[in-house]
Amino acid sequence: MPFLGGLNPVHLLIILAIVLLIFGPSKLPQLGKSIGDTIKEFKKASSNEPEKIEGKEKTES
Repeated sequence: MPFLGGLNPVHLLIILAIVLLIFGPSKLPQLGKSIGDTIKEFKKASSNEPEKIEGKEKTES
């Protein structure tokens, strides 16, 4: 059964093991927090963008 566009759970476990070997267990929580913060900021910025565009259209009218 395909998962996430062709990645199955076995592939995800292999990727996680490689990341664990590269960064080590002490850096993983910091890396996860950093990625989570980045995603949160991206979502916040992308949700504000339509409001800015609508505001410009109303101002130009």
